[in-house]
Amino acid sequence: MPYIQQISTAVPNHPIDQKDIANFMVKGMSLGAEEERKLRAVFRLSGIQSRHSVISDYEYDDDSKWTFYPTVASAKQVSTEERMKLFEQAAFPLMEKTLQAVFEKQKKEDFTHLITVSCTGMFAPGLDIQLIKKYKLNPTIERTAIQFMGCFAAINALKTANHICKSEKNAKVLIVCVELCTIHFQSNYSEDNLLANTIFGDGAAAVVVGNDSKGLKLSIEGFKSLVDGNSEDEMAWHISNYGFQMKLSAYVPDVIESKIKELAEKLIHNYQLTFDDIKHFAIHPGGKRILEAVEKGLSLNKEANEIAFDVFRKYGNMSSPTILFVLEELAKKSQKGERTLGFAFGPGLSMESMLLKAHD
Repeated sequence: MPYIQQISTAVPNHPIDQKDIANFMVKGMSLGAEEERKLRAVFRLSGIQSRHSVISDYEYDDDSKWTFYPTVASAKQVSTEERMKLFEQAAFPLMEKTLQAVFEKQKKEDFTHLITVSCTGMFAPGLDIQLIKKYKLNPTIERTAIQFMGCFAAINALKTANHICKSEKNAKVLIVCVELCTIHFQSNYSEDNLLANTIFGDGAAAVVVGNDSKGLKLSIEGFKSLVDGNSEDEMAWHISNYGFQMKLSAYVPDVIESKIKELAEKLIHNYQLTFDDIKHFAIHPGGKRILEAVEKGLSLNKEANEIAFDVFRKYGNMSSPTILFVLEELAKKSQKGERTLGFAFGPGLSMESMLLKAHD
């Protein structure tokens, strides 16, 4: 049986207060008085206190202190090529921070499979090759790259690791998610850009999956997906000449609220379970309204979702690794026999769920 044996998370060095980021946005987006009022209201109501970024510019409203963006606010946008160069330089050091704890407990030679996850940057040879070379992993290790799937990609990585371990009894899978969402700041004022500039941060997480109950001892019970074919325009992620652009409609929480119970029931009923059998909920903190929509859709109390809100408050939405930040904290609370039901959401509109069980 496949188990999640270890989770390790990391963020860039220090948090940037949401108020400081708002000050940067006012300058960087060249906002007028009414647009500034709206931005500050959105920031104030976001439920976020701080976020982390590999770009220090977000700490300052004085553009003479900016090092990545043009010194004259909004004089030009940074090209996708320049952003991808920054991803290539900054993603691996952040990923390394998650691996320090992993390689303190795991033997490098034991890993048979490597899964790398990102939707915010790509290059080749990629993060997988960098990791193999730096840490001298087995050169025959089997590699899978999950890219451009958005916030639910970590669950798909766990799903892939689950299939691998079920098919190979000696398999040991290392999953690494790294997202530099903040390199895709968009200076043009729009509802989509306002929301994206408000909630996204940078982060990384590593997960070890194997067929023995070491470490966290969370067995992987199963998964279920749901794609709502009527809302593909509500959440999207496009590549432009000036970075990746997020489309995130105000209707996304409504879609999630209306569909989340259906998805949950399809998964837990496969295992002859009811909601009374679920002790913990690991919800991807895609936004304050999304967390509230899940609570309404599943009739959860605030306590059931407090870890997700706490992660969101400290880090914002880091895309794929964010659910793993939640799960890392939940694992510390899980007792023998308790089940965790997890959810993440992304372009499509796609909804992914997973069922885990704690063991001694």
